[in-house]
Amino acid sequence: MLRIFSIFSMLSLFCIANAEAAAPQLIGEYGDWVAYYYKDAGGAVCYMASIPKKDEGKYTKRGEIYTVVTHRPNEKSFDVVNFVAGYTFKPDTQVVVKIGKTTINKLFTSGDKAWAVSDRVDRQLVEAMKKGERMIVHGISSRGTSTKDTYSLSGFTSAYKAISAKCGKK
Repeated sequence: MLRIFSIFSMLSLFCIANAEAAAPQLIGEYGDWVAYYYKDAGGAVCYMASIPKKDEGKYTKRGEIYTVVTHRPNEKSFDVVNFVAGYTFKPDTQVVVKIGKTTINKLFTSGDKAWAVSDRVDRQLVEAMKKGERMIVHGISSRGTSTKDTYSLSGFTSAYKAISAKCGKK
């Protein structure tokens, strides 16, 4: 339950930015992933999130670390993957995601977040996450610190099916 509360409180920031957004409602907890739903001025938003099982790097302080997959059906936006590092990324450095034998490095950074460069790369990430057991995200902070965050993908597919059903993704 503490895990749900932690992710819920951290992801409530999704809604705080938009004053018209309702508080996120829990769809369910699926293994190491938690799924939520809310409505804002733009319509329904469904998302799922997880925190790493292990975070490594020679840092003294780091903020919240998590990964989110979001559907916004009214915007025809599905499978948007967002990595939050808990630090500001070093400009012009690569974030590399490894899932099994798949390596994805077509990401861009902005502040403490990394995003896929295209819808195609988002879909590639989601497909690999559905098939994988763990995901490793490598990044470099603005101070030059290399990090390695290891996520469990246990429950990913079930959480993905739940947000897809709630937001009408076929």
